[in-house]
Amino acid sequence: MQYKSNNNVVYSCKYHVVWCPKYRREVLVGDVETRLKQIIRGVAEQRQAEIIELEVMPDHVHLLIEVDPQYGIHRLIKQVKGISSRVLRSEFRQLRSRIPTLWTNSYFVSTVGGAPLKVIKQYIESQKEV
Repeated sequence: MQYKSNNNVVYSCKYHVVWCPKYRREVLVGDVETRLKQIIRGVAEQRQAEIIELEVMPDHVHLLIEVDPQYGIHRLIKQVKGISSRVLRSEFRQLRSRIPTLWTNSYFVSTVGGAPLKVIKQYIESQKEV
């Protein structure tokens, strides 16, 4: 496992994030899909986050990303969704006519990687004996 660091923290924080357009409309196709991927990669690069995997489906986005814990996954996703909504709705007229906003307010996030929970629990329990 490789770790990253900033001035204060050594970390490995990987997240699986999923979000979808308002009303789960199938609008993330063709040029919209291509442009969305460019925007997500640009925001991640600006925020020093590493995209491990990115897939855009017609009605949702899957993102596997590593983020500095001091920056935070919530802050990053809020920026990705905000910037991509503003840019895509200004560039693609069809995204303004059928839905009031591009994204829903919610998203799914789960941590991934590292040791299984059972192994970590055993490690913590074994520390009493050291």
